[in-house]
Amino acid sequence: MKVLRDFLDSQHPHFAKGGKLEVLYPLYEALDTFVYTPGETAQGAVHVRDAIDLKRLMGTVAIALMPCILMALFNTGYQANSVLAEMGQTSAEGWRGAILTLMGLATDPHNIISNFVHGALYFVPVFLVTQIAGGLCEVVFSVVRKHEINEGFLVTGILYPLTLPPTIPLWQVAIGIMFGVVIGKEIFGGTGKNFLNPALTARAFLFFAYPAQISGDKVWTAVDGYSGATILSQATTGGIDAVTFSFTDAFIGLIPGSMGETSTLAVILGAIYLIATGIGSWRIMLACLVGLVGTTALFFMIGSETNMMFSMPPLWHIVVGGFAFGAVFMATDPVSASMTETGKWYYGLLIGFMVALIRVVNPAYPAGTMLAILFANCFAPLIDYFVINANIKRRALRNV
Repeated sequence: MKVLRDFLDSQHPHFAKGGKLEVLYPLYEALDTFVYTPGETAQGAVHVRDAIDLKRLMGTVAIALMPCILMALFNTGYQANSVLAEMGQTSAEGWRGAILTLMGLATDPHNIISNFVHGALYFVPVFLVTQIAGGLCEVVFSVVRKHEINEGFLVTGILYPLTLPPTIPLWQVAIGIMFGVVIGKEIFGGTGKNFLNPALTARAFLFFAYPAQISGDKVWTAVDGYSGATILSQATTGGIDAVTFSFTDAFIGLIPGSMGETSTLAVILGAIYLIATGIGSWRIMLACLVGLVGTTALFFMIGSETNMMFSMPPLWHIVVGGFAFGAVFMATDPVSASMTETGKWYYGLLIGFMVALIRVVNPAYPAGTMLAILFANCFAPLIDYFVINANIKRRALRNV
C-alpha cells in the first residue's frame, strides 16, 4: 500500500490549486479519501470531534444493506428460474441465457448458484448504470462548485437499484437517478441540504413518468411475457384469501417485488446492525411500525364489503410492499428525517399512518411506502420546529 500512497502523493501537485489538472481535483480527492483517511485534520477548539465521519457513516449503511443485496440477487433469480421451470424451459433467453449456459448453469430454482447468478445478471447492470449516471452528476456538480465529492451518493446508489423491478429498462434507470441526484439533492446545495430522500425522489419520478415499466404485473418477474402479481395486488382484488404466497415466504422474501425490498428478514438484520452502531434511529423505525400496525388494525376491525384491503391482517402489512425496507433504510435518512428525538416519533407515526391510509383506503395504489416517506420528508422541518418551540416554552416556564 505504500507504493499506492507514494503514487497518489506524487500526483497531488497536478491536481492541487495551480496544477494543470486542477479542475479534476474532486476526482483525485475522492480516490485518495476512499483508499486512505483524509490527510487534513480539524484545528482549534471550535470543531466537534467524533470517530464517525460521512464516509464511515455511509459505509456502515452500505454494510447494513448487504443482506438485502444478497437477497435481491437470490430472489430475482429464484423467481425467474421458478417460472421458467414451470414453463418447461431449461435456459433463459438472450445474453443472460448465453452466460448461464456458458457457466453450465440451468434455470433450476433449486440450484442456489443458478439463482444468484441469474439474479446478478439483472441486478448488476442496474447497479452499474446507477453508479455511472449518478456518479457523473456528482462529479459535474463537484467540479463546478469546486468542492470534494460527497460520500452521500454511496448509499443512494445502492438504495435506488434495490427499489426497482428487475425488468426496468437501463435507460430509464439512468434518467431516474440523474433526476434524483440533480433535482432531489444538488439544486438544494448537495449532501446535507436536501429535504427529500434522493433515492425515493428518483423512484417517484420513474413511477409517474414511466408507470408501465415501474408497476403492473409484468415487471416483477424477469421472464418475457410472464405476468405475476405481487401480494398487495392479489389482496387488493381478492382479499387475503386470494394471496398465493404464505406469510413465511413473504417474511423471508421469496415473493415477486422490487429486487431488494421483498425480504423482511434481510431488512431486520440490517436494522439490528444500524441500531447497534448508532447510525439508524430506532425511534423512527419503531414509530413507523406502530403507526402502520395501529392504523391497519383499526381498518381491520372496521371492515368493508367493497374494499378487500380492509381484510388484510396488520402483520401482513409489515412483510409486503417494501414497508420494512422503507422504514429502516429510507425513513431514517439523517438529512431528510426529523432530527429532534421527540420529532422522530411524530415523523415515524406519520409515515406508518400514511402507508396504511394509501394502501387501504386507496387500493388503486396499494404500495404507499414511497409516497408516505416523501410526504413525511416535507413535514419533517415543521415537526422539528414545533418540537423545538415547545421545548423553549417549557424552559421559559421553569424560569418564571
